[in-house]
Amino acid sequence: MQLAPGVRAAITDRHGGVSAPPYSSRNLGGLVGDDPEAVRANREALAAELGVRAIVFMRQVHGAEVVHVSEPFGADAPPVDGVFTGEPRLALAALGADCPAVLVADPVARLVGAAHSGRPGTEAGIATALVAAMAGKGAEPARMAALVGPGACGRCYEVPEDLRAQVVAAVPQAYSTTTWGTPALDLRAGIEAQLRAAGVGEVRHDDRCTIESEELFSHRREKVGGRFAGLIWLE
Repeated sequence: MQLAPGVRAAITDRHGGVSAPPYSSRNLGGLVGDDPEAVRANREALAAELGVRAIVFMRQVHGAEVVHVSEPFGADAPPVDGVFTGEPRLALAALGADCPAVLVADPVARLVGAAHSGRPGTEAGIATALVAAMAGKGAEPARMAALVGPGACGRCYEVPEDLRAQVVAAVPQAYSTTTWGTPALDLRAGIEAQLRAAGVGEVRHDDRCTIESEELFSHRREKVGGRFAGLIWLE
């Protein structure tokens, strides 16, 4: 999809790769127990499909660290949950299997960023940190367009009452209740609130729930399985 002028974004699904069950078939996660050669093949095929020169994959740790990149990390990726770049045709990937990706672009400053915003990262403010890091390199939040990717939705993402209270203390908009009446979190609502508070001008959503959508990987639904990706790049 065209997220902004000169900026492309994509959300992969679980189909079209070479990974064997239970990772079938386009698993992009390298730390979930899949055959490393299958993951490598899936990542290389994805880069070719998107028409990019390379893809940056992070070693995601559910934190709020953001770094600037100009090339892929290689085999020794640092523990970060947000990256941004001004390099054309260098795609940035945020992996998930219930955790939303946050994809952000300032088409005027020619900067794009990606973050992995699961429950701990949302509580820690990774989306806010990504916007701030990009602003530090000349981006303006008011010019930014953002896409919040699929994740476990507020109707399905059941958590203990004390955990909901902990997260809501930091991100009030994440408060939710499941369709069966138990405590839950709406991470996408919380992430949008963080982006709006940071001054981001446009926020879009891929509203699919990973728990409900079988074309996407879901850790909650499958326990053992792969990871899909949200990706963003400059044309």
